[in-house]
Amino acid sequence: MGSYFNQASNFKIENADFQSNTYTGTKSALEHLKEHISTGAAFNSDERCDAPKCHPETRLAVQGEIMSWIAAGDADTEPKRILWLTGPAGTGKTAIAGTVAETCSKASLLAASFFFSSFSGSADRRSKRFVVPTLAYQLRKHQGLAAVGRGILSAIDHDPAVFTARLSDQLEDLVLKPFREVHGQLDTSSIPKVIIIDGIDECEGTNVLSRTMTEEEARAASERDQLEILNILLQAASDPSFPFRIIAVSRPERHLSTFFDSTSACATTLKIFLDNSYDPDSDITLFLQSRFAEIRRRYRLPPSWPSEEDIRTLVSNASGQFIYAETVIRFVEDGSKLPQAQLNRVLNLRTGASITDPYEALDALYTHILEGCPDPKSTAKWIRQIANHNTEHPAHFWRLYLESNRGEMEYVLGCIPP
Repeated sequence: MGSYFNQASNFKIENADFQSNTYTGTKSALEHLKEHISTGAAFNSDERCDAPKCHPETRLAVQGEIMSWIAAGDADTEPKRILWLTGPAGTGKTAIAGTVAETCSKASLLAASFFFSSFSGSADRRSKRFVVPTLAYQLRKHQGLAAVGRGILSAIDHDPAVFTARLSDQLEDLVLKPFREVHGQLDTSSIPKVIIIDGIDECEGTNVLSRTMTEEEARAASERDQLEILNILLQAASDPSFPFRIIAVSRPERHLSTFFDSTSACATTLKIFLDNSYDPDSDITLFLQSRFAEIRRRYRLPPSWPSEEDIRTLVSNASGQFIYAETVIRFVEDGSKLPQAQLNRVLNLRTGASITDPYEALDALYTHILEGCPDPKSTAKWIRQIANHNTEHPAHFWRLYLESNRGEMEYVLGCIPP
């Protein structure tokens, strides 16, 4: 108060009400929570603005099965609380998860989401440490979960160090206890229905991000963290007060498959494996036809291009792998040559997909792209160095780390389609 009336005298103030606010600099519970979330992992984050989504009219069968389970799974003879969406690389798992998340969000069915990404520039999208806080932060934002939100912040006030605990303890304190406190009071018809966790196999071991490890040590650390995530999902699904279904998305890696085949997880999990039963060839055909139509309009090409036979060849080469079709489109439309010439280069590659190796055509396409670079060996070296590095670095780091001569980065990587 002295600063307001410094050196003042002979005056009087009547009927005044002064309030003194003291700020100690202590962070609020919400501020603590925000420091431990991954904003880029939400399905609708700016970081995921270019993330794959299902092309219109594709993957309708699997999307329909998932949405039916979310909306009416309780009516099943043996209801399951977890849905494991799995399949090999390139089968469109993340695209499906992103599209389902978008659909659920618009219908007020999405409670929370976390999309892992080993290619993300943000380390928090590759670490288990951010999963529970991020889910808790998203849950507290729902209007129908205000009481739960207060419980989450109260837990942080009680123990600000909760974020350093094991995932099971974080889940207990930040999610399960707040829901138990309001169990029986929630109007379950007015709250969201599902939580989506994508790319669990892309979670990297905590120590992998902070120190140099052998490849075997890094793999073992990552597998431990991935299994810890699956265990807390099962922990949540097994708690009667937890009102949500959970969609877990990953490749069918051995340790993950073993987990879902275990007695405890198997009893509560519905498994969807992306194979030919979901007719990927029809979806890939629709995708290629639509994207080639866009290229035709852009370059004013005749409607006869590409031919139906060309499309059939590409679909056959894809062998059910969406990643092949997406790579073909990126290669054809990269602008370095006319689209017709680029497509002919793809079609003239002699190898095709086989039953024993469905990625043979994709490997041949990647090889062809590398061979078209001015210095294929240097390009391969750069790609290998970047892919094998366990910590995130911006582009200028790689320029300083790998460039022998100024402009080398553009020279060796400029030939790779975006």
